Amino acid sequence: MKTLKDVISLKFKTSESEGVIFHGEGQQGDYITLELKKAKLVLNLNLGSNQLGSIYGHTSVMTGSLLDDHHWHSIIIERHGRNINLTLDRHMQHFRTNGEFDYLDLDYEITFGGMPFSGKPSSNSRKNFKGCMESINYNGNNITDLAKRKKLEPSNVGNLSFSCVEPHTVPVFFNATSYLEVPGRSSQDLFSVSFLFRTWNPNGLLVFSNFADDLGNVEIDINEGKVSVHINVTQVKKNRIDISS
Repeated sequence: MKTLKDVISLKFKTSESEGVIFHGEGQQGDYITLELKKAKLVLNLNLGSNQLGSIYGHTSVMTGSLLDDHHWHSIIIERHGRNINLTLDRHMQHFRTNGEFDYLDLDYEITFGGMPFSGKPSSNSRKNFKGCMESINYNGNNITDLAKRKKLEPSNVGNLSFSCVEPHTVPVFFNATSYLEVPGRSSQDLFSVSFLFRTWNPNGLLVFSNFADDLGNVEIDINEGKVSVHINVTQVKKNRIDISS
């Protein structure tokens, strides 16, 4: 396929921070790859480079964050020549590709959910997507529907299920006055706590616990949008540790 215009759209949700969403490449050196990296969306695109090195077409754009939250996110890529609109959850970013070429020349298959092993270092280091996709549309073709009806020829479909498995987690909602109190373990030398949270509020107490035998306490809170950990120990000279991120 040699295209001047492309429109690619899909929705996804995942709890993984890395994974190739779709990929296509051609013998002329053109390629397009959309992937998650560190829970951000990265679009790599090359409409062509020349062997002399005077035309370098590689273009990389990053958008979004925390996309591994297992919520649905929508992506639309609209390309007309070198002009690209990349829309993630209604937030549009406009850019122009590097180089001098306008056509995307893909003469191999396009893969969704991963990329075929090509022997190149780039394909070996990339993870396949793990999660759910829906409403995959490539230049007017409803890929999801075609895959479900087995109308994609040729195609290689491995371990696809046309349903979305929900994670076995139970969220808890707290308002400004509610809290959850659980018994501590007084015989333990180790204090360990882990949790996921989402909030629009810049301030709030997340965790508080007194240590046994009046040895101090630990407090985790949000202060002006930063998570802070405060550890107070009563029996040592440097009796307070503060960490924020």
